[in-house]
Amino acid sequence: MASPSSPQRIGILSDTHGVIDPRVMDTLAECDLLIHAGDICGAHILQQLHQTGKPVVAVAGNNDIPGLWPEEQTETVKQLSRTEQLELPGGMLVVEHGHLHGMQKPCHDSLRNTHGDARVIVYGHTHTMLVDDSNTPWIINPGAAGHTRTRGGPSCLVLSVSEDQNWSVECFRFELTEVA
Repeated sequence: MASPSSPQRIGILSDTHGVIDPRVMDTLAECDLLIHAGDICGAHILQQLHQTGKPVVAVAGNNDIPGLWPEEQTETVKQLSRTEQLELPGGMLVVEHGHLHGMQKPCHDSLRNTHGDARVIVYGHTHTMLVDDSNTPWIINPGAAGHTRTRGGPSCLVLSVSEDQNWSVECFRFELTEVA
């Protein structure tokens, strides 16, 4: 973990749909904590994140349900919660997949009303990277970190947090490549 005087870096990804782009993994390697905002689509993705040695927080997306994952992974998928809250230096982060706030385009007002005590709300689902810091809580979406509907290339976010309230978000998008 980061020292008390340095910012903590939180790697945020979503919508892997069974594949994490290696460039996203390289970016996450520089982080202190990893967050997956759902549509994981297989225990191997969680294993890949845990192999970094970083703490991992993951929530279930609309594709993370028994019956959509291999049968032998039913217990793993059942253990995923719909929402997680993390107390961080300088505020609380809430993560959920977002599909319960509007299937095509989750409503930011609904997310803010539901999680009004958060500093940042992370969601996935749309596969579209965004940082909405126009109001508090901020709403951020890392886009898709795999090969499915990446909307311009695999992407992720890194949130830097510190006790002095100076939080910032870095956006990472990688060029599309041919998938074998």
